[in-house]
Amino acid sequence: MSRRIASSAGALAGLGSAVLFGAGAPVAKLLLGDISPWLLAGLLYTASGLALFAWRLVRRSPRVHLARADIPPLAGAIVFGGVLGPVLLMLGLSAMPASGASLLLNAEGVFTALIAWVVFREATDRRVVAGFALIALGAVVLSWPGAVEFSGVWPAAAVLGACLCWGIDNNLTRQVALTDATWLAAVKGAVAGPVNLVLALVLGATLPGAVPLLGAAAVGVVSYGISLVLFITALAKVGTARAGAYYSVAPFVGAGLAVALGDPLGWPLVVAAVLMGAGVWLHLTEAHVHEHTHEPITHEHWHTHDDGHHDHVHEPPVPAGVRHRHVHTHEPVTHSHPHFPDSHHRHSHGHAEV
Repeated sequence: MSRRIASSAGALAGLGSAVLFGAGAPVAKLLLGDISPWLLAGLLYTASGLALFAWRLVRRSPRVHLARADIPPLAGAIVFGGVLGPVLLMLGLSAMPASGASLLLNAEGVFTALIAWVVFREATDRRVVAGFALIALGAVVLSWPGAVEFSGVWPAAAVLGACLCWGIDNNLTRQVALTDATWLAAVKGAVAGPVNLVLALVLGATLPGAVPLLGAAAVGVVSYGISLVLFITALAKVGTARAGAYYSVAPFVGAGLAVALGDPLGWPLVVAAVLMGAGVWLHLTEAHVHEHTHEPITHEHWHTHDDGHHDHVHEPPVPAGVRHRHVHTHEPVTHSHPHFPDSHHRHSHGHAEV
């Protein structure tokens, strides 16, 4: 039961991340009339990082002690996702119509899942693949503009390169997802944001007035900061491919909000809703069960003692269900129960279980 609860929490975190990010898209689009795209990206990331660090300061959150082995994946996630991805996207968008770019941006979810399955050997099965395919197809239908223009190979390659960078970012972030999610999101925003701001200003962008600046800050905090915290939580609980699939419904949320604000309801939104709904249902009803072995490991993260994987002894005792954080050791154990490729289930599979 505890694993099903954990998976549901992971699914809700992934979908919540998509809702917040997708809802921010129509607002961010309005801001593009006053702010250049690259500068806006820098403002969004910077605002999210500063807000999350302020939140941690107000809450007096405990200091994070990042293990030496976690530094390379975190640094790689920041470089690929926060610096290279936006740069490649801007290079591509500057030389190609939005019709082609909107379709190509769906490749992020595909790259995320493929890297998780092929490179990191994340567990999957036919049900998960089918659900992911339906969600991805819904995203394609939603972004299909009718007449698609790409304007050459290199601009399209740049946009696809950006999607690949974000796919790498998602998989690298998953390697450190047990680290405090607010701290990870704050670091990514505080590093990537200023880098993009400097690049935008060097290339001639100018800062907007107070109202657009405050609007960008608000969107950054909600649609980038809080959304990223939820996405990292989903990575830790359900794995990269599944979290990426949930996140892929963000365009549908944005389109739905646009309809609520007065845009006409078109057939792509209806078809996308059916496809994405079916895909999410396949993921939520997944039952992955087999005998597996947990190797001994010592690490630190928030946990409770009622999830079947944290039964170590405390002095004084900690009641079941109370979240707490400290360095602890998992003893080797072999057992069978429903589970997902979360941060405690990265074991290999001889074959897919359905």
